[in-house]
Amino acid sequence: MTVEEIVEELRSFGSESTKSVLIKHGAKEPFFGVKVGDLKKIQKRIKKSHDLALGLYDTGISDAMYLAGLIAEDGRMTPDDLQRWAEQAYWYMLSEYTVAWVTAESRYGWEMALQWIDSDKENIASSGWATLSGLVSLTEDSALNMPRIESLLERVEQSVHRQPNRVRSTMNGFVISAGVYVPPLADFALGVAGRIGRVSVDVGETACKVPLAADYIHKCLARGSGGKKRKTVKC
Repeated sequence: MTVEEIVEELRSFGSESTKSVLIKHGAKEPFFGVKVGDLKKIQKRIKKSHDLALGLYDTGISDAMYLAGLIAEDGRMTPDDLQRWAEQAYWYMLSEYTVAWVTAESRYGWEMALQWIDSDKENIASSGWATLSGLVSLTEDSALNMPRIESLLERVEQSVHRQPNRVRSTMNGFVISAGVYVPPLADFALGVAGRIGRVSVDVGETACKVPLAADYIHKCLARGSGGKKRKTVKC
């Protein structure tokens, strides 16, 4: 299939009701309003295609950009590709999901994430923190740089409440991920979570709630899911 053919298929899946819901979550034109379930029908057929993923992302159409992340060959993404994707992501489902997922599963996850969290652009910094969350959920503890993660957690504690809206959200998510997926740092992350308390995030015209990090970590550990690494962060 070509990029143009896929875009036309996406157009046929679009609906005004889905567009209305996504707009409340911050989506911006151009997009068709395709449900993730329908995107996955196309993903199942294509499986993986590096060239199609790059082409779909470059359309600037949100539905196509999200699909691009699902079919991307993460191992073939270059730092330039990832940087371009981060810069083109214009709302959080792209910056914190698509870009972060592909980057976390690429060969350059740590490199790009640590670079992005220093950005003064909200969407890029939030991509960085979301990528870090993905990395700690995927990477075996033996391969993690524990002092570096502790330092990042301390950075969250010291600065989270002064950050832009979506950066606050993804910083809070990173504390949760470290506490849930890295057992040696669970107590450290819980300490940070307790000290930062509730993180205020504007979620627009939605009923979404930002979890209290300490409570979320405790619940996950109580049900025995602590330390269970993920095979993929894409969904």
